[in-house]
Amino acid sequence: MATTALPRNAALRRTITVDSAVSSTSTSAVASPSDSPSDTPRHSPSSTSLSSLSSIEDPLVKGTGGKLVDTYGNEFQIPDYTIKQIRDAIPAHCFERSGRRGLQYVARDIACLAAVFVFFYNCVTPETIPSKTLRFGLWAAYTYVQGLFGTGLWVLAHEAGHQSFSPSKKLNDTVGFILHSALLVPYFSWKISHGKHHKATGHIERDMVFVPVTREEYASKLGKAAHDIAELMEETPLYTVWHLLSQQLGGWLMYITTNVTGHNFHERQPEGKGQGKKNGPLSGVNHFVPSSPLYEKKDEHLILLSDLGLGIVATILCVCGQKFGWSNMFVWYFVPYLWVNHWLGKSLRENLPSSPLLTPFAVAITYLQHTDPSLPHYASHTWSFARGAAATIDREMGFIGRHLFHGIVETHVLHHYVSTIPFYHADEASEAIKPVMGRHYRSDTEGGFWGFMRALWRSARWCHWVEPNAGSEGEGKGVFFFKNKNGLGMPPASKEEYLQQLPEDETVLGDSDYEN
Repeated sequence: MATTALPRNAALRRTITVDSAVSSTSTSAVASPSDSPSDTPRHSPSSTSLSSLSSIEDPLVKGTGGKLVDTYGNEFQIPDYTIKQIRDAIPAHCFERSGRRGLQYVARDIACLAAVFVFFYNCVTPETIPSKTLRFGLWAAYTYVQGLFGTGLWVLAHEAGHQSFSPSKKLNDTVGFILHSALLVPYFSWKISHGKHHKATGHIERDMVFVPVTREEYASKLGKAAHDIAELMEETPLYTVWHLLSQQLGGWLMYITTNVTGHNFHERQPEGKGQGKKNGPLSGVNHFVPSSPLYEKKDEHLILLSDLGLGIVATILCVCGQKFGWSNMFVWYFVPYLWVNHWLGKSLRENLPSSPLLTPFAVAITYLQHTDPSLPHYASHTWSFARGAAATIDREMGFIGRHLFHGIVETHVLHHYVSTIPFYHADEASEAIKPVMGRHYRSDTEGGFWGFMRALWRSARWCHWVEPNAGSEGEGKGVFFFKNKNGLGMPPASKEEYLQQLPEDETVLGDSDYEN
């Protein structure tokens, strides 16, 4: 198996710009981006500029969770290092951001998009290529290539949202707003919710993006009692294929319109905006309406600004569709747009909806950054920022990941610890934090691009719901690992083990209690 649930000692295949073997003493005086209020303003948790959260200090705690094992069966230990140890290990120059360098990458990606379009528009025509079949194949290749360059621009806007694009917040938000709007992404709405995701990564209740379903939730949606989950039929490979084929199209759209992968505890919203609201279609929980409980009232004007950006781009697309024809626009813009969604959308698999029409969606990059049989999730009493950030995994996509996607796949663990480090320093910073993380650093880098695609299949087969280890103790009861109904990896707790874990006063429901 290619994955490294317990990481090897060998370094990842990274392009190191300078020697990363820098002592921690050399970074003790780092002037990080979060030190400057003008660069990284600290407002409320909702409007923060996706900073590194370096001010969060987690206590150095030795966990006493009993023996824990991940889904592969490898022993797991709860991380016990601090954010300060992570930051002190990173060379000072890795925090330096260059607006000029960032804009050069934007110009490069836009130039690539334009060059590909001009070439195909002028050269792939009935006059130059009479064969319809060949033209169809070439234009299909066009949509794929443009999707790659479009994803690169999406990533640069993501950098801008994290304030790692440049030292200027105005430049960052201007670039991010223009690029994301052009890709039909509500920039400020996404930026706010994405910041909350970074603040609660790996938290079983507070994460804004990746909240896997628990054993109880998974069973109840299938009309089963949680203690009888072992009776579920194995998922056929054919269904998994259908799931993977259909999932790439709608994950992102479902996330921004229904919040289906985020937490569903909106009644906790401090201003009362979440009372009576749950994730789902037409529920008012989305990235477009200012009244959504995902946002505080002081941020509502930013939601409207995001909507304005989308409205302007939609108007431009309508004008182009009327002038050039919608079939042309479908090939020129909308199919590449779907490719971007394929790479960067959200996983809907774990939050299995009640409607089967919403079931078969998930996607690639963001799904695989947070979903792997080796990764834990944490309950409130066990979670900390340092532990949650370690519940991510680096993968490898070769040339596409490193040069077209700006390393977003290969350096994601570092990104969750210090998100203000620009991508062109992320390789070196990743190598610097690995000695601090030790066995807690996770990577799956074998096989390059095709290894990445195999991981998509593996996670779809192995990762269905989460539950604690049977017999876990203390903090260990708050550590959840993926399980599945396909008989892969460590089995779910048996009925007897599950019932023993329940509090004495908890009622055990039978199958009839879940019938509609």
